[in-house]
Amino acid sequence: MMNRFDVFNGDADGICALIQLRLETPSDTQLITGVKRDISLLKQVPANEASEVTALDISMAKNLPALNNLLESGVPVTYVDHHDPGTIPEHPQLTHHIHTASNTCTSLIVDKLLKGKYREWALVGAYGDNMLATANALISKSSLSDNEAQQLEKLGVYANYNGYGASEEDLHFYPADLYRHMVQFSSPLAFLNECQSVFEKLESGYVEDNSKASAINAFSEKTGSRAFMLPDEAWARRVSGVFSNALTNQDADTANAVITERHDGSYLVSIRAPLTNRTGANELASSFPTGGGRQAAAGINALPADQLDAFLAAFHQRYHRS
Repeated sequence: MMNRFDVFNGDADGICALIQLRLETPSDTQLITGVKRDISLLKQVPANEASEVTALDISMAKNLPALNNLLESGVPVTYVDHHDPGTIPEHPQLTHHIHTASNTCTSLIVDKLLKGKYREWALVGAYGDNMLATANALISKSSLSDNEAQQLEKLGVYANYNGYGASEEDLHFYPADLYRHMVQFSSPLAFLNECQSVFEKLESGYVEDNSKASAINAFSEKTGSRAFMLPDEAWARRVSGVFSNALTNQDADTANAVITERHDGSYLVSIRAPLTNRTGANELASSFPTGGGRQAAAGINALPADQLDAFLAAFHQRYHRS
C-alpha cells in the first residue's frame, strides 16, 4: 500500500502549488500543513511509513535534518520551493525544483513545470505572495477580463491572509480544509462561483481585520523604512502579513516591518523589502533567533523582547535611503 504525503505551506502559494500538482496528478495523499509560519513540517512525516513525499513552499534549510532522514530511509522526495535552500543534498531519491529569484514563488515554479496548464491557480498563488508585477504581466497575456483578474487577486490576498496566526485556531479556515474546498475545481473562477460562502467568510474577515490595522500609525520611522506595532490579539496575528504587503505596495521605495506582540513577551515580525530593492529581508531576519524567509519578504517567529531595539536599528540601517 502506497502511503504518500503532501507537505505544504498553509498560505496561498503553498495551497495553490499543491492544487496544480493534484489537478494534474490526482493522488490519495495525507496532508501536512499549518499556519504560514509553521515551515518545519517534514519532521511530521513518519519516515518508516512514507512511500513518497512532496514538499512545497517550505524552506529546505529549515527542514534539512528531516529531509535527510527521509532520504536515508529510502523515501523519494519531490521538493519545490523559492526560499534559500542552503546546501541541497545530492541524493538519488531527491528531485528538486528550487528557484530563489525575488520575482517568483512556488506556484509559478509549478506553473512552469506544468506549462501553464492551471495558470489561473498559479496566478492566485502569485497574487497571494505579493508577486504583483509578475502576476499582472501574465494576466496581460491572458484572455481574462479585468473583473476576473481582480477576483483572482482578491482570492490570492484572502487565502494568504487566512494563513497567518499563532495557531490554526486563529484562522478562519484550517489550510488543509481550504485546500480541500479549492482543489475540487480546475479553475479558481469556478470555485468562486460554487463556493461563494467560503470566499465571503475570507473577505469579511479580511476587511474587518484590515480596517483595524489601517488605523495604526508607524511607531518607528526613518528615511526609507518604517515599523508598525500590532497588539497580541487574534485579528492582529491574522492581518500581519497582508498588512505588510499593503504597506509595501503603498510606497515602492520604503521597507516595512510589522511587529506583533506575543503572549510570552516576544514579538512576531514580518519584514518586507522595498519593491524597488527586493533584497536583504532574509539576511536581516536570519541574523535573529527564529528568523528566516526570502530576499523580498521574511520574518522572525519569536524575537526576544530584549532584542527589539537591536532589530529596529539593524532594520533601519539595512534600508536607509539618503
